[in-house]
Amino acid sequence: DEEIGLIERLAGCIADGRQAGSVEHSVRALLAQRLFALALGYEDLNDHDTLRSDPVFGVLVGKLEEPLAGKSTLNRLELFPRRGLSRYHRIRPDGEAIERLFVELFLDSYRSAPAEIVLDLDATDVPLHGEQERRFFHGYYDHYCYLPLYVYCGRQPLLARLRPANIDGAAGALEAVEQLVGQIRRRWPRTRIVLRADSGFAREALMGWCEAHGVDYLFGLARNGRLVRAIGRELREAAAEARRTGRAARRFREL
Repeated sequence: DEEIGLIERLAGCIADGRQAGSVEHSVRALLAQRLFALALGYEDLNDHDTLRSDPVFGVLVGKLEEPLAGKSTLNRLELFPRRGLSRYHRIRPDGEAIERLFVELFLDSYRSAPAEIVLDLDATDVPLHGEQERRFFHGYYDHYCYLPLYVYCGRQPLLARLRPANIDGAAGALEAVEQLVGQIRRRWPRTRIVLRADSGFAREALMGWCEAHGVDYLFGLARNGRLVRAIGRELREAAAEARRTGRAARRFREL
């Protein structure tokens, strides 16, 4: 964190509407306390009623003279009304600024622009065990969950967007890719960008946008009768080779 300034930069994406003279814990201190706790495996806000007096956390957050924030103060950091500010909720994150920060951190990790990057799109489940807002049952995962959209480059996250589970897995992918590609190209105009995803993202709108904006893509295609007929010869050749050699075989066909 000291090297890349993550918490300091993240704090800059959060508006603080509290009265300055009454503030005991800065947004940066609240974020540091919460993020270090998550990194150490303390997921529940209730844990902070003990952690607020832990000297190690005092060192991490930079506040040794007095206790850190309790669960109620941290609750007001994480939960806020969708519209306007209430008496008790005056800290509001800028979601778009936070998403841009993910990409800025990724871009800053390179000393020079790479010739090519591969962005992996994925949607996966976050299981829910209570009556959370916007919770839905997902038949594929066989439980109640959220279905966030993720974009990675290697091991670095560029996007993590929370979504309910009653949507198409590719919902919002086009808007996300348009945003990411635009931000990357402003810094790296000559870098080749390749999108990679499974068949859940093989949507005409997304592929058409990529072709119109010079973005290459590699998407899986779900098996179907029309596709099998189109590549029937290649499938038979691969199957015969696999039987002959006892190893997996591949054939390539352009459609």
